Amino acid sequence: MSQYENKTAVISGGAEGIGLSVAQALGAQGMNIVLADISQENLDKAEQQLRDAGVPVLAVTLDVAQEQQWQTVADQAIEKFGKIHMLVNNAGVGGDVGPIDTIDSAGWQWTVDVNLMGVVYGAKILVPLIKQHGEGGWVINVASMAGMGGAPYGSSYCATKNAVVALSEGWYPELKPQNIHVSVLCPAFVQTRIHESYRNRQDCYKNNDKATSSEAAVNSAAAAAAKKAVEGGIEVEIVGKRVVEALNQGELYIFTHPNYRPVT
Repeated sequence: MSQYENKTAVISGGAEGIGLSVAQALGAQGMNIVLADISQENLDKAEQQLRDAGVPVLAVTLDVAQEQQWQTVADQAIEKFGKIHMLVNNAGVGGDVGPIDTIDSAGWQWTVDVNLMGVVYGAKILVPLIKQHGEGGWVINVASMAGMGGAPYGSSYCATKNAVVALSEGWYPELKPQNIHVSVLCPAFVQTRIHESYRNRQDCYKNNDKATSSEAAVNSAAAAAAKKAVEGGIEVEIVGKRVVEALNQGELYIFTHPNYRPVT
């Protein structure tokens, strides 16, 4: 019997990309899956995919930057499945791409609130529920190889992902006595839509006096290079399988690209 069978995982940003890949891999291990995502359209598609695969699933809309919405997700997950055993803090944005002097404060706040505070809120709300049942569990924070070393023209993304790595390193010993294992997933380039994050940029983070810097950067050389790198990355299905493998081995750092070299 799998150690994951009949246990419940909550996955933010779970309706596509890495989040959905992890959901599929964990569902194949017998877990109940709670998909939480800002896009209702993507949620509907992902929910149907998991149902077709025979995976017990609950789909809930979530803006990770809103702490109260995390509580709603938790309440619905408990109502549906009874307990929560795993949190996958996956939702994230690529942030504005370009030279440091072109990134406005709204762009910085957007990236910090989603990539960093979304992880903090998820843990604040869900970790007590994992502790509550006393069966142990898992927290997986999705960072990036950009969290292990900076890359040019992506300062806000790199800074927040570095912070997620640091959080994970601190939570690992903190939660170990409760038999809650913490891992931080640090992929390099994966075939997702991270380079199109601005499509979900909340209105409160848009500069209404001008086009947002992320939108203006779509045709810039930096954004074009990011798009090319992402589209040339590994297939997203590989990531979910790698996560299960790493959890089975009790790894803190989950790396997906053994031959990765820093971007210069």
